[in-house]
Amino acid sequence: MIYPRVSLYALMLAAAGIPLYIHLPRFASVELGIGLGAIGAILLAIRLVDLVQDPLIGWAIDRWPRAQSLFAVAAALGLAIGFPLLFATQPGSSVVARLLVILVLLFSAYSLGMILLYGRSATLAAEPTPRELMRLAAYREAGMLAGVIVAAIAPAILVTLGAAEQGYGAFGLFLGAIALGTAVLTLPIWRREPLQAERLSLVGLRQAGAMRLLTLALVNSLPVAITSTLFLFFVEDRLQLAGKAGPLLILFFLSAGFSVPFWVWTSQKMGAKATLMIAMPLAILGFVGAAFLAPGNLIGFAAICLASGAALGADMVILPTMFSVALTKAGLEASAAFGIWSFAGKLGLALAAFLTLPLLEFSGFVPGASNSAAALGALNVSYAVFPCLLKLGALALVLALPTENQIA
Repeated sequence: MIYPRVSLYALMLAAAGIPLYIHLPRFASVELGIGLGAIGAILLAIRLVDLVQDPLIGWAIDRWPRAQSLFAVAAALGLAIGFPLLFATQPGSSVVARLLVILVLLFSAYSLGMILLYGRSATLAAEPTPRELMRLAAYREAGMLAGVIVAAIAPAILVTLGAAEQGYGAFGLFLGAIALGTAVLTLPIWRREPLQAERLSLVGLRQAGAMRLLTLALVNSLPVAITSTLFLFFVEDRLQLAGKAGPLLILFFLSAGFSVPFWVWTSQKMGAKATLMIAMPLAILGFVGAAFLAPGNLIGFAAICLASGAALGADMVILPTMFSVALTKAGLEASAAFGIWSFAGKLGLALAAFLTLPLLEFSGFVPGASNSAAALGALNVSYAVFPCLLKLGALALVLALPTENQIA
């Protein structure tokens, strides 16, 4: 029952990630009346907190290995408290300060849970071998994708059931209930004895080949962060597919989920590097295709969601496993390393918001309004062209990686 419980904990975190990464920009701009530039500044400020906090969280998990259960419950409780507060927030003179405090709580709880889950991979796996770490990753990412789908469809279902104001208030309570239930049901997995490891150091990370993987993780996170931040804007304002964002998001993550077994099999047959060299060009084709779509082209964007979703499946399962394998082989403390990994991923989100949202605001783009051709063109470039260029950079970093036997 260990791996299914790992999936459940991953589900909780992924369900929390969707509103933070997908719904937040639109909720804050449309419901709370906060400008896009201010939203980008808020997310960047939170990343400055993460700069110090995430590595400290990883250090604390390694420093007190017998407190795993406490850390796991604390993460769930932070989400259970934060989401009802977030979606109950009302516009007003102090809305930015109130939102910032709530988001610090939510992102801190989210960081704690993610770093604990990924940093304890070797402990949670049946054996600390590359094959078992990949098997654990498959269960973990399956749970992640299930959580994404749950969070993607929940608002629409809640509205259908009678929830008011686009279902945001009920959505917050729903996410809180998931977090509380998960805290109780997954408690047994955190009672496993943690594996002993050497203290983390920059020299150790370099020797293990993990520094280049951290660089790759940061660069590769930027395209996904940009498209996640702008997804609702692109679908509803650029493609003018009102009401279709939810189904398209579900299609995207279903494609990612169903692709995971294929990418696991491919990595075991061909190696992780070769697998990424197959998946990344698929994402690039998706970005190119999105740039040339005409408004109203639902079928075309659905095909792009299928292709880019499959590419995301590879990113989700392969990159963290490569990092975990490198740390395990070197005998390094994994939680502290995944604290840095977590910060790299969230820095990508902050940079995406900080760079793209003010640009859109400067171009005159207003979510949900009638926008000029120039504003929609800026949205098109931000959503499709910038991520394509960044993904090409990530592919170049993959090409520069040593082969698996060199990493070993």
